[in-house]
Amino acid sequence: MDFLSDWRTDLGGKRNFHNGVGGTYDCIAIMCYYDVCRDVTTFREIEEMEGKLILPTFRKLKFVDCNKPFWRKLMYKAFVRAKSGCDKWHDYEMSVAPYETDKPIYYEFTACPAAEFAKRFGFTDIMPALCNVDYASMELLHAKLVRTTTCVDGCRCDYTICGDKDPYVKEHPEYRDENGYRRNK
Repeated sequence: MDFLSDWRTDLGGKRNFHNGVGGTYDCIAIMCYYDVCRDVTTFREIEEMEGKLILPTFRKLKFVDCNKPFWRKLMYKAFVRAKSGCDKWHDYEMSVAPYETDKPIYYEFTACPAAEFAKRFGFTDIMPALCNVDYASMELLHAKLVRTTTCVDGCRCDYTICGDKDPYVKEHPEYRDENGYRRNK
């Protein structure tokens, strides 16, 4: 707990939506685990731990199909609601682009407490294992995430989300960069 003793006292509380399963505290806990077990754990194991925290919620939503306009609009509304939580708590700085019927949903974070923690305490090497799960969560909703940068290695974490059958996906092929991040061109 020495890591957290003087850091981000604004995080927490039962109403802070980012402290759900797989949220900020879980990411920080995984980084602390990694600090202690760095010599005996792998990147893939850390990625799997984060997946086991976050993905069960998305598996329950298997009926959601972001290729369908109803679900895309509902997803957009969920992101707008999340932004209002960010505005209230000032833990993540989030902006959401206006909804356009025939275009992907776009939002971005320009501040992320998990990324700030990783940078401050030297855990940036493990952040791809935590961030990559965003791709897997969208795939469970018949959606695709297109991302070019994160708060760890850039000034924002961008999320362009469309249905997995949307032609936009083919225009932005996915790859893993030299640090292990899933990204798109």
